[in-house]
Order: sequence, then C-alpha cells, then structure tokens
Amino acid sequence: MTVRPPQALAPSFSKDTGLSILEYELMSERADALGRHGLKVEKALELLAGRLAAGCGEAEREDLLNDAADKVWAFFIQREICGLRSQKDAIRRYAIPPEVIARLGIVRRKA
Repeated sequence: MTVRPPQALAPSFSKDTGLSILEYELMSERADALGRHGLKVEKALELLAGRLAAGCGEAEREDLLNDAADKVWAFFIQREICGLRSQKDAIRRYAIPPEVIARLGIVRRKA
C-alpha cells in the first residue's frame, strides 16, 4: 500500500500556474541569449587569433580587439542577467586574452 500526501501539501512549483510558466519561459530565453552571446565571443576570438597569426596590420588588429572586447562585454552582461556573477570561469573557458579583457567597457568614439 502506498500513501500519497494530500494535494494541499504538495509543493507549489509542481502546479502549472501562469507565473511558473512565465518564469520558465524567461529562464529559457535568458539561457538561449547566453548561448548566442557565447557563440559570438567564440567567433570573434577565433577571428582575432587567426588574423593575428596571419600577421595583420596594426589598424586591423585594433579593430579586431575592439570587436572582441565588445562581444565579451555583452556576454558578461548577459551572464550577470542570468545570475552568474563571477567571470573567471568564462575567461578560462573561452581563453579570453588579457588584451581583450583590458578593453572591456571602454566606450569608443564612432568615426
């Protein structure tokens, strides 16, 4: 014989209320956005490494560093929105160069 607790004592998160469904959807969107930002960071860092290895000019190097820094900055902001406050693991995971880290948050003038 099995005994089941009364439904009134069941945890509230098991019920599909409008609020829990909305919270689930918001978490899903945050996670999706975080993944998209992570892909942008990977692509920017790959392009930076590839062009530096090919011996690009100083102006192109600056542009690539600035672009990578912008992508990493947006990624870090999205991580904080998701509740991930420490960026150390992301820096290690993506092998973000110190030159990019030094440029985070810098607002550049548009030419």
